[in-house]
Amino acid sequence: MAIIQENPILELRSVASNLAFVAVAVMLFLMKKQYAGPFQDLIGAYAGNVTVSFALYFVFQRLCMMSPRFGIVIAAALVLACVESFELLDGFGFMANTYDTFDLLANAIGVGLAFSLDTVLGRKRQKDPEANVEA
Repeated sequence: MAIIQENPILELRSVASNLAFVAVAVMLFLMKKQYAGPFQDLIGAYAGNVTVSFALYFVFQRLCMMSPRFGIVIAAALVLACVESFELLDGFGFMANTYDTFDLLANAIGVGLAFSLDTVLGRKRQKDPEANVEA
């Protein structure tokens, strides 16, 4: 299931970067209630959707990399389907959820940000593969 089977250093860096993105998203999710600044109501209402969708993308990305060419697209589609289903099906019946149509947009923004970041970083790694091999 490794992305780059012949280079364990690149595999380790990929796992580490995914874990870092998930950790940042979790920290932001936990800190959203302490935010006191512009757009406080907007942040309080939708930052959770954005950060959870963002973090889930990087979790699913690791699971979907059996297909290196389409793995990130599959991950983005699966995460978007899951988080939007969660919203539309009222927390799957086991979690409290308040339906808001803007939650759907916030989820898409979170997945879009993660997908964009992953795409940009992936292109950067492809342009300069030797820089990624050196320790």
